[in-house]
Amino acid sequence: MATFEDETEPETPSAEASIYIMKTAIGREQTASERLADRVRRSGAPVWSILAPSKLRGFVFVETDSPELLRDNLKGLTHARGMVMVKGIGYGRSKQPDSFGTSTLEELKPHLTPPPAITGIAEGNIVEVIAGPFKGEKARVQRIDEGKEEVTVELFEAMVPIPITVRGDHVRVIEKEPN
Repeated sequence: MATFEDETEPETPSAEASIYIMKTAIGREQTASERLADRVRRSGAPVWSILAPSKLRGFVFVETDSPELLRDNLKGLTHARGMVMVKGIGYGRSKQPDSFGTSTLEELKPHLTPPPAITGIAEGNIVEVIAGPFKGEKARVQRIDEGKEEVTVELFEAMVPIPITVRGDHVRVIEKEPN
């Protein structure tokens, strides 16, 4: 473990640390997570990580072993809407108290790595080039290179059919090839 000038050793998460779900204003997840990080640094609350996935709008994930301190740090925080609560089990008056919603690392893994740029593109699809010198041109996908995340297409409007290779995120599927 690294040592710091002012501190002897940084703390590590305890075995009780869980990933709690914080609700935010949609589109303000990054701002809310940065403000929470600043507040946690100042207060010294035991928060180990904060994740604001770009594809999960309105939610931020916080790893801590003290949900009560996290809830206290959320009070009055701009763009934070509180924590996800799980209702107790039972009818009428609950036999178990409400608890904070948690998540597992397995549930978060799809949000930690972005999908490949060629996801959803297949050979034979008709695409529109959305970037580069051929922007706005329509083409048919001839080949897909998954390793490089590139797509080789043949332009429709070209006088001579010349295959060109573009990045997978530079094309948008217009029409899928029928099966």
